Amino acid sequence: MSTASPIQASKLADESFMSADDLRSYMAELEMAKASKLLGAMDRAEEARKKLVATLLEEIAVTPEKIAEIKHSLANKTRAAAERGEKEVLVMRFPSALCSDRGRAINNAEADWPTTLTGRPRQAYEFWKEHLQPAKYKLRAMIVDWPGGLPGDVAFFLSWS
Repeated sequence: MSTASPIQASKLADESFMSADDLRSYMAELEMAKASKLLGAMDRAEEARKKLVATLLEEIAVTPEKIAEIKHSLANKTRAAAERGEKEVLVMRFPSALCSDRGRAINNAEADWPTTLTGRPRQAYEFWKEHLQPAKYKLRAMIVDWPGGLPGDVAFFLSWS
């Protein structure tokens, strides 16, 4: 049995085979590329979240037409849910960053949780208070996801049971 000389072995590594060191280096480069791609996706997701927060911080003009539009949309959602035998419907989901305490009061079911709301979530709560609560609808707020163990999104559920 013949053994290849070091020169022949390095020639083989330069041709169609990779040395173990080259393979490890290649694998490390692949892992770095994957991590970079993942980091880029995370950066894009964070930018989208920031843009959403900025949009939802801007209050909308509450006109009689807008009120009628919202009532019509809610009537359709609640009717469809009732036909499916459900007693509540998700009406809004938003980042906990739109709460002055990042969702702590909602998570702890504190009575004054509505005072922590800002922007459109605050407007949605006020809409419920003025237009839906008198019709015996209930509004429930809860944290619905926990990225990294911290409150993520808040959801508003409208119920009629």
